[in-house]
Amino acid sequence: MASRRLAVAEVDAESRILPSRYLTPDDLVAMFDLPSVETVYQWRRKRTGPRGFRVGRHLRFDPVDVRAWIESLRERAAA
Repeated sequence: MASRRLAVAEVDAESRILPSRYLTPDDLVAMFDLPSVETVYQWRRKRTGPRGFRVGRHLRFDPVDVRAWIESLRERAAA
C-alpha cells in the first residue's frame, strides 16, 4: 500500500488526466480511494470538497473544479 502511494505521489500532477465527462460521487471514491461515497457527501455538507452541482437529484462534479480543489489542497500543504 505504501509503495502504491509513493508511486502515485511521484507522478507529475500535469500528467494525470481527468475524464472529460462530469464525475459522479462514485468516481471520486475510486479516484481518491475513499472508504465510501458518504465521505463525498460529508465533504459537500462541510463545504470542504470540490464544488459540485445537482442534475435533478444526481450530484456531479466538473473535472476542472476537481483539479482546482486538488491544487488548492497542494498549495495549503506546501505553505
